[in-house]
Amino acid sequence: MRAVYTILLLIAANVFMTFAWYGHLKFKEFKWFENKPLIIFVLISWMIALPEYMLQVPANRLGFKTNGGPFSLMELKVIQEVITLIVFVLFSTIFFKNESFKTNHLIGLFFLVLSVYFIFKK
Repeated sequence: MRAVYTILLLIAANVFMTFAWYGHLKFKEFKWFENKPLIIFVLISWMIALPEYMLQVPANRLGFKTNGGPFSLMELKVIQEVITLIVFVLFSTIFFKNESFKTNHLIGLFFLVLSVYFIFKK
């Protein structure tokens, strides 16, 4: 059950982080954000990232073997990276219609998922 909670927390954390890293790129569509200095976008992104840390830290503590979880540090990192890419692909295709998901992206994701197999192989 710790594995499931860990993965769910990592998914939620990555949703916040993706919005913090890339969501501000859509702000130009809102009149209020016209001509705002960069620091405004940095601060907004930082406020969005705070909940990410509040989810990511417990996920890693819960999932780490030394704390009674099922995953090694390497396994946690690879899981997190694959989740990040899946969340990013969904985010970019939903919110950025001018971006396209191409065959080479799919091939790259396949190899990343394959890396998960090798990381978990005993």
